[in-house]
Amino acid sequence: MSGVAKERLIAAESAGPVEEAVNLSLRPDALEDYVGQATLKEKLSITLQAVRARNEPMEHVLLHGPPGLGKTTLAHIIAKEMGTHCAITSGPALTKGADLVGTLTKLQHGDVLFIDEIHRLPVAVEEFVYPAMEDFQIDFTVDSGMHAKTIALKLKPFTLIGATTRAGLLSGPMRSRFGIAHNLQFYTRGELLTILERSAGLLDLDMDAGGREAMGAIAGRCRGTPRIANRLLRRVRDYAQVKAAGRLDRAVVDEALKLEGIDALGLDDLDRAYLGVIAKVYHGGPVGLEAVAATLGEDAGTLESVVEPYLLQLGFLARTRKGRHLTKAGADHVGFEAGEAGEGLFAGG
Repeated sequence: MSGVAKERLIAAESAGPVEEAVNLSLRPDALEDYVGQATLKEKLSITLQAVRARNEPMEHVLLHGPPGLGKTTLAHIIAKEMGTHCAITSGPALTKGADLVGTLTKLQHGDVLFIDEIHRLPVAVEEFVYPAMEDFQIDFTVDSGMHAKTIALKLKPFTLIGATTRAGLLSGPMRSRFGIAHNLQFYTRGELLTILERSAGLLDLDMDAGGREAMGAIAGRCRGTPRIANRLLRRVRDYAQVKAAGRLDRAVVDEALKLEGIDALGLDDLDRAYLGVIAKVYHGGPVGLEAVAATLGEDAGTLESVVEPYLLQLGFLARTRKGRHLTKAGADHVGFEAGEAGEGLFAGG
């Protein structure tokens, strides 16, 4: 079953620079146009109004949560609302403190520095960032040994926005330096429908009377994630242009996404293969993750981080001390009869 592994259309992670360039044209520029995350929007709106009135930079912001929920978009919006520039980098790209010197010294008053995957900053870089966040200065050492000396370089007040999908890996000292910290939640179907309708308008899609139903069919498959929603919309647009004379309705959406192997719940071949292995090979479970991974020919870490979260969210899978097993809903979805179940299949299901 190792042939199942491929680039996943419903993966929440960015597919690369090309996709990001397309998404940039679909991003809202103002906070009022940003859909979802109502509590965070209200907090940011109040803070932005206050700091603009005082002509101060926005306090540092930490955004954490699954990928594809709009952390980068929010960084751009904050910079836009402040009338400043947003500089972007990532934790893995910063291997030593000196890597940040050029970026920090170019920042103007109130500018935004966005660091994605901030939990992956090396310790040496974290310690370099602390004085920049607190005192708006950087300390770097010139020469070494007995001739070494530390130079403090003043910076213009700026806002650091950190984004992470693994908040638990962020150090305590780093976390404590953010004035605003917020966990982004998955989007509701209604919120995704609003995002899709806006994106469809920006892409000049020609929708008939069934257009809203078509958008609803996509919204139900995108796993609560705007990035996936826009990706599926672009695939559906291409299919409609080539196979349906540009018409976009529910039937076209179903045909386009069936071709991509995505069912009505947003499950793809790898999701179904995972459920199928537990059902048919291990009689519903419980079974260890390593055993499932070996049977599928997949990496256990990949299954744990990109497959299991959505299956858990749907209530199709349970993780216990004995291992993974299907719930009744999961067994029903793959057509696995309760009578075929191993011991404890529906425990807690």
